[in-house]
Amino acid sequence: MKKADMVLFNGKIHTVDTALPAATAVAIQDGKIIAVGEDGPVLQYAGDDTAVIDLQKKRVIPGINDSHTHLIRGGLNYNLELRWDGVPSLADAMRMLKEQVDRTPSPQWVRVIGGWSEFQFAERRMPTLAEINAISPDTPVFIMHLYDRAFMNRAALKAVGYTRDTPAPPGGQIERDANGEPTGLILATPNAMILYATLAKGPKLPYEHQVNSTRHYMREMNRFGITSVIDAGGGFQNFPDDYRVIEELNNEGKLTVRIAYNLFTQHPKQEKEDFENWTKSVEVYQGDDMYRHNGAGEMLVFSAADFEDFLQPRHELPEQMEDELERVVRLLVENRWPFRLHATYNESITRFLNVFEKVNRDIPFNGLPWIFDHAETISEKNIERVKALGGGIAIQDRMAFQGEYFADRYGKKAALQTPPVKRMLEMEVPVGGGTDATRVSSYNPWLALYWLTSGKTVGGLSIYDDDSKLSRETALELYTRGSAWFSNEQQKKGSIKIGQLADLAVLDRDYFTVDEEEIKSIEADLTILGGRVVYAKGAFSSHNPPPVPILPDWSPTKIYNGYFPGSNHLAPAYSRQAKAEKRKSDDAIMQLQIANAVHACIGSCNVHGHNHNDARMSNVPVDNYTAFWGALGCSCFAF
Repeated sequence: MKKADMVLFNGKIHTVDTALPAATAVAIQDGKIIAVGEDGPVLQYAGDDTAVIDLQKKRVIPGINDSHTHLIRGGLNYNLELRWDGVPSLADAMRMLKEQVDRTPSPQWVRVIGGWSEFQFAERRMPTLAEINAISPDTPVFIMHLYDRAFMNRAALKAVGYTRDTPAPPGGQIERDANGEPTGLILATPNAMILYATLAKGPKLPYEHQVNSTRHYMREMNRFGITSVIDAGGGFQNFPDDYRVIEELNNEGKLTVRIAYNLFTQHPKQEKEDFENWTKSVEVYQGDDMYRHNGAGEMLVFSAADFEDFLQPRHELPEQMEDELERVVRLLVENRWPFRLHATYNESITRFLNVFEKVNRDIPFNGLPWIFDHAETISEKNIERVKALGGGIAIQDRMAFQGEYFADRYGKKAALQTPPVKRMLEMEVPVGGGTDATRVSSYNPWLALYWLTSGKTVGGLSIYDDDSKLSRETALELYTRGSAWFSNEQQKKGSIKIGQLADLAVLDRDYFTVDEEEIKSIEADLTILGGRVVYAKGAFSSHNPPPVPILPDWSPTKIYNGYFPGSNHLAPAYSRQAKAEKRKSDDAIMQLQIANAVHACIGSCNVHGHNHNDARMSNVPVDNYTAFWGALGCSCFAF
């Protein structure tokens, strides 16, 4: 019998394999799984040199595979960023901000870049510019919220050179005071390029620190059991220059997450030229099991970008979009390049599909993999069209961060099917789960699994009913075997079965039995990639790889790591804080539920004619039924 390099036993293994759904042990040799089953038979694969690990009845799952994220860009910047992901109160967030301002040397900035929602905070509001300026009068601070806005203190405005004479780009807005001076708030209305472009003006890490930053970001992903991702490119992420770090780490055997990357056009009106160059120089799927090419997208042409800012009305795509998109898609299909396209609204999806069907009539797709990303409001008719063309749909938990905004604008009934995942699965369209981290959602996949199974946002608002929610088994399958289709690797990964890559996660609590709210707090005790331990803590900490120093010394990562609480010294404070903040959060949710019961108007109130979200973020205590305005009997009263 061939002896294994590693044997894991005494576990509760959820295999995501219909032929053998459950097991207690697994044997690994040369990075692949060679046996799965009960302890006795599998332990026979252990030899003198085999690493044998007692799983202590822990839950084991295939490694999480995020089918749409931005690891490459996130890695280059991770050590620069103060993450508010999971922070329970705005008071905590602002304390962290003040501490980081005090540590950050000139001319560096303090950046909070996405992954948080005002509704996760007990205060249920965003910071104000006055609060930010009071904390940091001299060090530039840039705080981005989703893809709708960014807060800049006066020092940041000075650093980027924004004055009363600075014009806003098309689709963006620079808020100004009565004297015409920038206030520090910039808005995507709805084009997010103003946010991208402003952020790009800040200092970058030197190359050595980018390498270090990327290693720490991958370790942070390993913390949650992530072993594979598909990188969807991104604005100001240029190929091949910004891919050098990942290329180097792969050559040195230091990647701890498998990466399939898509190429994202960077030049408006020159998109076809970008893809012509790449199709001549990059072979489809070139690379290896750790780092490989995956096609084009998620941006194919800039005119097709329907940004998901639900605080703004849906943007109508320009008339020339179809012609520009057709030229690029035709080129990609001719070269048999898989592609993916950012697509939020059904209205946009209809127009995209018209283009795809036209190209298909001339040059049949004939099994070429292609993907819609996001698809929050896709209709059943368009799901049928996707299936007919052999496409898949990659969904993410963006609604977990924006569900309140969507429900305010379009109504609770519309929010029930955003996106209609159950219908996609019933119609047998490939569906993969992702996060769209780091600028919209958090990279923590357990928030996404919580969203799909509980039907709630990170702020606790129920946006889905029982007909829309998924079972825990189905949700997990989307983030494992389901995602493998999106990199054409379904025969290699996604299940714990013989012949597949030995990627798995041992969880610190049982996903299938914990209370619903605990799903958000799940982490990995042990993460294994290709039979190699890349992360370990708790009872398995003796297997943890040697630590890598964090560069630079002033990095927020050194104190806070990432998702809160991210460092051991924060955990005791968090356990005390969490109880108090949970009470505050529960009270806030109760107030919202009372408000809904008192009057069920959605969006702009038919009585008072204003937007509820604006009222909710105002300083007038209109959402407190024990305060003066609430006593008048309508929480949406406002001037």
